[in-house]
Amino acid sequence: MDQFFTEEQRMVRDTARKLSDQVIAPAAAAIDRDDVFPRTIYETLAEQGLFGVALPEEVGGVGLDAMAACIVMEEIARGSGAVGNAFAIPVEAALFLNHHGSEETRKWIPGIVEGRVIPATAVTEPDCGSDVAAMKTTARRDGDDYVIKGTKAWVTFGEIADVVMVFAKTDPEAGHRGISCILVETDRPGVHRGKSEDLLGMHGLADCMLSFDEVRVPVANRIGPEHGAFKMAMENFNFSRLMMSSMALGMAQAAMEDAVAYANDRRQFGKPIFDFQAIQFMIADMSKDIAAARLLIHHAAKLYDAGHPIALEAAQAKLFTTDMAQVHISNALQIHGGNGYSREFRIERLFRDVRLSQIYEGTNQIQRMIIARQVQKTCA
Repeated sequence: MDQFFTEEQRMVRDTARKLSDQVIAPAAAAIDRDDVFPRTIYETLAEQGLFGVALPEEVGGVGLDAMAACIVMEEIARGSGAVGNAFAIPVEAALFLNHHGSEETRKWIPGIVEGRVIPATAVTEPDCGSDVAAMKTTARRDGDDYVIKGTKAWVTFGEIADVVMVFAKTDPEAGHRGISCILVETDRPGVHRGKSEDLLGMHGLADCMLSFDEVRVPVANRIGPEHGAFKMAMENFNFSRLMMSSMALGMAQAAMEDAVAYANDRRQFGKPIFDFQAIQFMIADMSKDIAAARLLIHHAAKLYDAGHPIALEAAQAKLFTTDMAQVHISNALQIHGGNGYSREFRIERLFRDVRLSQIYEGTNQIQRMIIARQVQKTCA
């Protein structure tokens, strides 16, 4: 499909591919083993301008689009799903601030794009995941300040973030219509970093709980209108689902490449196992579904860049890509046989890392609900 890329998209793809092959992939096993945030790689991505790939030039970005961000994500995730995940955080944070921020909050964009400021987003709570409207964290108005109280869970970069976009109830009685987004600097009194999460995969992302104990923040730190954050978050999910789809796609592509290489080298019964029809059929299905996923993602990205609503297309891309990646990475591990169960082979890490993609940015059960409701609107 790259014959339809623009020259700029090809250039940024080549930059990301070179970094993935030469820097990210060689470090991926150590990142997974040590579970330490890869700060040097993060800064390298920033130096190459990749955090601003979808941002306008006038705010410090590269001036490309969502399509380019998806292309870059696929290449980075080929080298490491965890680094792909780390790439998504500043890209999405800078875009969110550019779309919804005030002059006061937009001042953080250059630091985020340049890698000097590490952002995080805090929505999920210990007792509240997909049901965002049920969050308990509150932001009480007190003069020119908000006073924030509550606990957030699964905060990627929570251990190291300089600023956190906190979603909290500014009107606790109004359900999802009472949620606001407030930017909180983590050095403010009352911000506490909780226990680090010991995760199945996606290591190195400094994931932890954050608690806010009467944290006082200026009203000027609010992003977007008061009580308007639920709609903003739902709109942002459309872009973030494209990013997570592209992350899963990159990992599936890596798994297929590994499966083909292994099947060509591994000999059983006097010939390479690639010669067996059972292996060929698994690889053929990988190729077919990876191509279909890429088309779904790029179609949705093009619609997004053209200004069209993509709730349906983003959910379809996320659902199909992450489900197919889970299946085919498992099949690629099967092709490796017993070696696939060993940490000496990349496929074992891919198998653990990809599982999160079916949960992140709305579980795949939620995606099916979104798709069904969108179809109901068009077919009723």
